[in-house]
Amino acid sequence: MGPLHGQKILEIAGIGPGPFCAMLLADLGATVIRIERAEGPAGSRHDVSLRNRRSLALDLKRPEAIEAVLRMAETSDALIEGFRPGVMERLGLGPEVVRARNPRLVYGRMTGWGQEGPLAKAAGHDINYIALTGALHAMGRAGEPPAPPLNLVGDYGGGGMLLAFGILAALLERERSGQGQVVDAAMVDGAALLMAPIFGMKARGRWGEDRAANLLDGAASFYDSYACAGGGFVAVGPIEPQFFDEMVARMGLDPKLFEGRMEPAKWAAHKALLAAAFMTKTRDEWAAIFAESDACVSPILSMAEAPHHPHNAARGSFVEHHGAMQPAPAPRFSRTPGGFTAPPPLRGEHSQEILAEFGFSEAEINALAPERATR
Repeated sequence: MGPLHGQKILEIAGIGPGPFCAMLLADLGATVIRIERAEGPAGSRHDVSLRNRRSLALDLKRPEAIEAVLRMAETSDALIEGFRPGVMERLGLGPEVVRARNPRLVYGRMTGWGQEGPLAKAAGHDINYIALTGALHAMGRAGEPPAPPLNLVGDYGGGGMLLAFGILAALLERERSGQGQVVDAAMVDGAALLMAPIFGMKARGRWGEDRAANLLDGAASFYDSYACAGGGFVAVGPIEPQFFDEMVARMGLDPKLFEGRMEPAKWAAHKALLAAAFMTKTRDEWAAIFAESDACVSPILSMAEAPHHPHNAARGSFVEHHGAMQPAPAPRFSRTPGGFTAPPPLRGEHSQEILAEFGFSEAEINALAPERATR
């Protein structure tokens, strides 16, 4: 049983950061019930971000289904929703209505632009949110368009994780006040927050506006990726002098070639030297040379390779569960570890048992989910 065992959370089904937040909470032991539309695709056991919870299918256009959600909220600890501002209110499930039935409930709202502001009701995706925070501008090579960092910064780091953090903080505060509250988690806010250290460097004159001209954006010879013989790549990050010296020694290079290595004017020349050297061996040959060293050089692994790296394998950082290789729950707890309790559910798979657990009668179950009541 994880550290959130005993917490009951309703997830109004959405996509992206909302389900990711729900996964984080479910991984750590919370009972998360995903409320989905009555109609739609059946779902997949390989939809990793839906793991560790059950699915209830309801037609939220029906008043009796809205009332069912409100009844469930009366005995729940939190609710997660990820619609544009105003949608839940139009459904009759806005925070004022829900929390009137349960003042202790924490109401988590996940949006791109937030609940207010000029863009609050505009469409958007991860790339749009990080574009307005300075994050996207800082990523990529000089003279090229900014490179999208998958959808990790807006959707998941700045979105789902921020909402999970906010919900847990509100649940902790509830222990003192006895009252729940609304958590407004906006991806644009979260992406900006993730940039706090970089803005700090900029304020101190240690970060410029140009892309690929700074310490951590691929400009420095000692903080970048390099191609190897055979098509592989290595990641190089020995910022500290003792780590850099070890890298140069293991590569058999003359350290005098890298004098003044912290001077930006010399980075391009130093990078050319390292690029030529790394091309003399394959990625795996370099990995063997730098194994068990403090040189801060690592092979760049594909998603297929990553689970099998000795360190990841030893820690169990990836696991195969119900036929899908996936990251293991994290972080780790000494007494109450998280884990796997259930595979990703199919749509409405648990409708009967969930409604029964919340005290709905057989007649009510048949009326709310007749096609699933006999599963």
